[in-house]
Amino acid sequence: MSRRIEPLPDGAAEPLAILHGACFPDDQWEAGALARLIALTGSFGWVAWEVETPAGFILVRDLGNECEILSLGVAPRWRRLGFAQDLLRAAIDETRRRSRFSLVLEVAADNDAASALYAGFGFVVVGRRARYYKRPDGRADAFILRLTLEPEPTNR
Repeated sequence: MSRRIEPLPDGAAEPLAILHGACFPDDQWEAGALARLIALTGSFGWVAWEVETPAGFILVRDLGNECEILSLGVAPRWRRLGFAQDLLRAAIDETRRRSRFSLVLEVAADNDAASALYAGFGFVVVGRRARYYKRPDGRADAFILRLTLEPEPTNR
């Protein structure tokens, strides 16, 4: 594979909306909403590429005292190939670089694969939001997860 992770480019809202729709067909975000999120102070993110095909993305916001993952998705064709791990590592590294030592997110309680991904990185459940995610047959709860990051050791 010719995989790479690149920062979100300018004008990413439209293609990101298409990718988000492929990742989350039951709860798609429109390009306008994504453009507003990307434009927020402290927003950053990456796109994962397989050759010239966007495979996944992560969108994060620096809240001043911690960072929040707003959305992380990998298109079905590219799942279970390490793209989500690569994107998550990029977000963790940038969170540390910004001297933020906590990273939070919400994950659907019925999304076992994502829950396992986050648990593997050390995220722990710190809360729950009832009926947070839309589903074709109703709503799903969300777990609120937090990863506490240790500061990078400094050489003395």
